[in-house]
Amino acid sequence: MTKPLFPALPAPTTSKNPVSDTRHGITRTDDYAWLRAENWQEVFKDASVLDPAIRAHLEAENAFHSALMDDTQALRETLFAEMKGRIKEDDSSVPYKDGPYAYGSSFKTGGQQPRFFRTPRDGGEESMLLDGDLEAEGKTYFRLASADHSPDHKRLIWGFDDKGSEFYSLKVRDIETLKDFDDLVTDTNGGGVWDAASEGFFYTRVDENHRPSKLFYHKIGTAQQEDRLVHEELDPGFFMGVGGSMLDDFIFIAIGDHETSEDWIIPADTPLAKPRLVAKRETGVEYRLAEGGDVFFILTNLGGAKDFKIMSTPVHAPERENWTEVVPEKPGTIILNHAAYRDFLVWLERHQGLPRIVIRDRKTGEEHAIAFAEEAYSLGLQGSAEYDTDIIRFSYSSMTTPAQEFDYNMRTRERTLLKTQEVPSGHNPADYVTRRLLAPAPDGELVPVSILYHRDTPLDGSAPCLLYGYGSYGITIPASFNTNCLSLADRGFVYAIAHIRGGKDKGFAWYENGKRDKKTNTFTDFIAAAEHLVAEKFTSHDRIVAQGGSAGGLLMGAVANMAPQAFGGIIAEVPFVDVLNTILDETLPLTPLEWPEWGNPVTSEADYGTIASYCPYSNVRAQAYPPILAITGLTDPRVTYWEPAKWVAKLRALKTDSNPVLFRINMDAGHAGASGRFSRLEEIAHNYAFALKVTGKTTAKAADMAEA
Repeated sequence: MTKPLFPALPAPTTSKNPVSDTRHGITRTDDYAWLRAENWQEVFKDASVLDPAIRAHLEAENAFHSALMDDTQALRETLFAEMKGRIKEDDSSVPYKDGPYAYGSSFKTGGQQPRFFRTPRDGGEESMLLDGDLEAEGKTYFRLASADHSPDHKRLIWGFDDKGSEFYSLKVRDIETLKDFDDLVTDTNGGGVWDAASEGFFYTRVDENHRPSKLFYHKIGTAQQEDRLVHEELDPGFFMGVGGSMLDDFIFIAIGDHETSEDWIIPADTPLAKPRLVAKRETGVEYRLAEGGDVFFILTNLGGAKDFKIMSTPVHAPERENWTEVVPEKPGTIILNHAAYRDFLVWLERHQGLPRIVIRDRKTGEEHAIAFAEEAYSLGLQGSAEYDTDIIRFSYSSMTTPAQEFDYNMRTRERTLLKTQEVPSGHNPADYVTRRLLAPAPDGELVPVSILYHRDTPLDGSAPCLLYGYGSYGITIPASFNTNCLSLADRGFVYAIAHIRGGKDKGFAWYENGKRDKKTNTFTDFIAAAEHLVAEKFTSHDRIVAQGGSAGGLLMGAVANMAPQAFGGIIAEVPFVDVLNTILDETLPLTPLEWPEWGNPVTSEADYGTIASYCPYSNVRAQAYPPILAITGLTDPRVTYWEPAKWVAKLRALKTDSNPVLFRINMDAGHAGASGRFSRLEEIAHNYAFALKVTGKTTAKAADMAEA
């Protein structure tokens, strides 16, 4: 008799306390609504105030999870050691030049948090500006948000979150003495932007519902209560951010949702000046500014340019009537971001899922591109901190090629390799194969799938597979180098990324056709990717473990309902599975902002029906489900802990099989999970152990199987 994968232990029982809600004449009953803490705002700032009944339930879930995963402890330790062994523990970034100095970050051996340092511009002794490990001492959770030096290079703004709820605090450090000023600015979005005189900074403050809607100016040496309100956004559906120009001439106030934007500017040398509107918001029109000396270059979809174009306008007259086209839209090739330098305009674009960097001489109009020849790869444009330069920086990697960092001379077109990611335990790219497949979707679209596997892995359908997906907000998951997944590939797994609709992998239309009333394309694309991997003999359905987080967790819940037979296991991290209830609740942090992405079920019966048709929690039913692992953080403001808690309870109540549903809650973290780099590796090792357990691959490696 085959030994069961998990011990037959009773799962925690979740009491029912039905709550009914009627919208558009439709009444829904939620048996597990009581798991939502009424004082959730307070819990985000102080987890100790959580209702004892809810805490007891979550702790029971953790105990059940631990009991079912106890036999993987040795495997988890092995995986952790492997993944840690691939990290250069004392790794350091290549410093970027800015004025008389070059700034960078590093880790110390054994350290969990980054450190920030600087050197003289052309090299020399490092000066440590901020030690994250030192700041994290004594805290159960700590995450550095940013560290930004002032224009005069004398001060540093740095931000941190010590609860996991993303209510960041800001401090100001004197770089010469390394002492922090008494200034403490709380409840921020995580960063600040200096004024030109280095006397103060701008920051956005989040309200009790965690929405960044107010911009303040803080003068160094004063109390936060004295900070001047610079600008306020009254529409809860629009969030506010602040940035600075490369020449330190302007402060950019960026307001927007998922499809509309509006920018305001302030001269950086006149921080108390009234903000100036660039172009009034127009539903569906996005734009983003980059300073180019006496002009702004504007990346925008104005005029129906779905894949975006670049326009310019005089700095002294930035209003929309003065915009002129500089780089026209090329349908099917989406422009992702742009930057301007004294002599060059640069942008990153993507065509058929592959990125390239394009450089245009601002005087002659001559263009050339930086691209690579691999089937699937990742390219990042880091640019430069300086405006008057011919040198920009970019990064490159593929699923088999460790990350490389280059300086690129835009004038001579010479590349200088600055750094190649080190893998201390060793890595031979020739041991692995990367491919790019095209999976046919039900409507005939071809869904790109990037895959990695060990060269000794048999491609006869017997290999297990971890299939990752996201598919929302236009976010593209790059086919980049990931040392962690090598632990799966070395054990015979095919590691796959499905570039499904809802991202911008194949242009803006790819995103549009995976949102709102077309959202189900995201789910059917992912199922199609699984089916294609099986059809091409890379794996079999009972060997596929699906994985996704946040909106990708919604994907996991949806495909579990729609095609449970297609997967042998599912890992749902911070899963957005109660989408209907959340998008109906206007008090939750992100809800009004989310309506352009998902639809507004509060006002629209059609949107209500669409979301209700695929909402994972609403559509759990009496059928067999594969083993499921749900993971969340108690203080997560993005996807609240009660979404997966309710989902797990309903799954257990309705499903018809004996496969377990495991629920793991980090009681000291939020959306991003554990904060330290090694703590995060422990979480990944745990997830991989689950995937290995449900596929029965806890020991053998690909090379061992080939020899056998």
